[in-house]
Amino acid sequence: MARTGMHLLLELLSEYGVRYLFGNPGTTELPLYDALAANRQIQFILALQEVPAVAIADGYAQASRQVGVVNVHICCGLGNAMGMLYNAYRAGTPLVLTAGQQDQRMMLEEPILWGEMVEAARPWTKWAYEVRRVEDLPTAVRRAVQTAMTPPTGPVFLSLPLDVQMASAEAVPLQVAPLPDVHVRPPMEALQQAAQVLASARQPAILVGSRVCEADAIQELAAVADLLAAPVFHEATTSHGRSSFPSDHPLAGPPLPFWSPQVQEFLAPFDVLLVVGMKLFQQYIYHEPSPLPAHVRLVQIDENPWEINKNYPVEVGLLGHPKTALEELARLLEGLLEGDKAELVGKRRAHWTAHFRQERAALRRQAQEQTELRPLRAQVVMDILAQVLPPNAAVVEESPTTTMGSYLERIGAIKDPTGYFAQRGWALGWGLNCAIGVRLAWPERPVLAIIGDGSAMYGFQGLWTAARYRIPVTFLVTNNQEYKILKDCARVLRLPEALAGRYEGLDLDRPVIDYVGLARSLGVPACRVTQPDALAELVQMGLGADGPILIETPVVS
Repeated sequence: MARTGMHLLLELLSEYGVRYLFGNPGTTELPLYDALAANRQIQFILALQEVPAVAIADGYAQASRQVGVVNVHICCGLGNAMGMLYNAYRAGTPLVLTAGQQDQRMMLEEPILWGEMVEAARPWTKWAYEVRRVEDLPTAVRRAVQTAMTPPTGPVFLSLPLDVQMASAEAVPLQVAPLPDVHVRPPMEALQQAAQVLASARQPAILVGSRVCEADAIQELAAVADLLAAPVFHEATTSHGRSSFPSDHPLAGPPLPFWSPQVQEFLAPFDVLLVVGMKLFQQYIYHEPSPLPAHVRLVQIDENPWEINKNYPVEVGLLGHPKTALEELARLLEGLLEGDKAELVGKRRAHWTAHFRQERAALRRQAQEQTELRPLRAQVVMDILAQVLPPNAAVVEESPTTTMGSYLERIGAIKDPTGYFAQRGWALGWGLNCAIGVRLAWPERPVLAIIGDGSAMYGFQGLWTAARYRIPVTFLVTNNQEYKILKDCARVLRLPEALAGRYEGLDLDRPVIDYVGLARSLGVPACRVTQPDALAELVQMGLGADGPILIETPVVS
C-alpha cells in the first residue's frame, strides 16, 4: 500500500500519543478517512455534526491532559465548528483542529467549498496554517502539537489541501521530537517577596482558576492554603471551568458572586489576595464599581504573562508554572509563619472552618425544606445528586440556573476536584458532548452530565456517538422549558418588559420538546422522572451502567 500524506499524518499523531481522532467527514477529507480504514493505532470516533465532534475532543483533551485531535469538513464544516472552537480558545484546551481543503491546483478558480479557512480560524487559535507540501507535514504537526500543549495551552488549526493529503510520502521521515518541560520556576527574589506579603497579611484569601487543575497543582495549592489558613474561592459560575481545590476541604468557600458590586462586598474583609491560574474577574454584565476593593493587595501566579497585571495592578507577579511556583512558595512560607503569626493562622483556620461548615449545613436545610414541592426544585435535584455521586465521579455542568452556582462544590460533594468540568466559553452544546470525551479519557470513572434543556438542543446529536460506541455517560436533562438564565439577565439589565414579567423568545413550552423520545431515536435509553427517590435510583443505576442513559426531569429553577 502506498504511503500518502494522510498515512504520514496518522503515523505522526500516533508518535505523539494520540489515541483517538474525532470528526465528521466530507469530500475534501476522504483521503484521511481512507487512511484511517487501514490504521490500527488511532481509533476514529464519528460524530453526526461538527459541534459534537469538537466538544467531544475538548472533553477528552481536558481530562486526559493530552492533545485532542479533531477533523472537520472544509469551510462549511469549520463554520459549524466555530462555536466549539471558541469554547476551546476561552478554556485554553489543547486541540489540534484540522480540515480538508481543495486541491491547490484549483484554488485560483475559487472552487466549490473553498475559502480562506486559516484567516477564519486565526482569531480563536494560537496558530493557524495551511500545509502546502507533504514534506512539511512533520514540521507542521510537531509545531501544532507543541503549540497546543505549551502554556498557555490552546487550540491550533491546520488546513490540509487534497493534493497534500494524497501526495506520496514514501521518502518523508517522521521527525518526531519530545515536548519541552514547562515546569518553569518564578525568580527566587519574587517568590521571597510574595511569601513576605502573604505571611504579613491579617486576612488573606486565595482566588483560584482552572489552570491550577490543568497544571496538576491542586495538592500544592492546598498546602499553601493550609499554611496560611486562607479561604479559597473559585471564579464565578459564569467562567468557572475546572475545579482546582477539594470541595470538602475545611477552607473551601463558595465561588465568587456574579456581579462586581457583590464581588467587592464579598472581598472587602480581606487585605491580601493570592490569585493563581485565574483570569481575574471576568465580568458578564457591566456594573460599577470595580470588583476589587481599593485596599486589597494582589499576589498573582500564572504561567501566562498576559494574565498578570492585565486588568488589575499586582504587588507581586510570579510568572511560572503553578505547580512549581506553589511548591516553592509553600517552602518559603513554612519559615515565616511562626510565633504570633502561627497563633493568628490558628484563629483564622478555626473561623473559616466553622463558617463554611455552617454554610454547607444551611444549603442542605434549604434543599430539605423544598423536598415535597413539585415540579422538583433545582436545589432539591442538586442535593439528590450530591447524595448519590461516587467519590471518583466526573461531573460536567451546562445548566447554570439548575446547578445553583456550583451547588455540588459548595456542599462538598466533589471529592476529587479533577472531575469537575464547567463552561468557560458559553457556546452551547458543549456539555453533553464534553462528557463523552471525558469518559473516553477516563474509562474507569463514572461520568454525569447535567445539561439544561436549552443547552441540550445545541448538541443533542452527540447522543448518537455515545450510543454507537457504547460510551457510558449518564445524561441528566433538567427541563424548565425556558431560557431561565436570559430571563435573569434581562432583569439584571432592568429591561422594562422583563421587570413586568413579559418575555419574547425565552420560552420553550410550545410545543413541548420530548427529550426522552429524541434520545431513544438516537439509540440512547431514556426516561422521565418527577420524584426524588426515582431520580436518585436512576442516577445511581446510570453511573454503574455499561452504556449511555438519558434522564429527563422537570425542574423549577
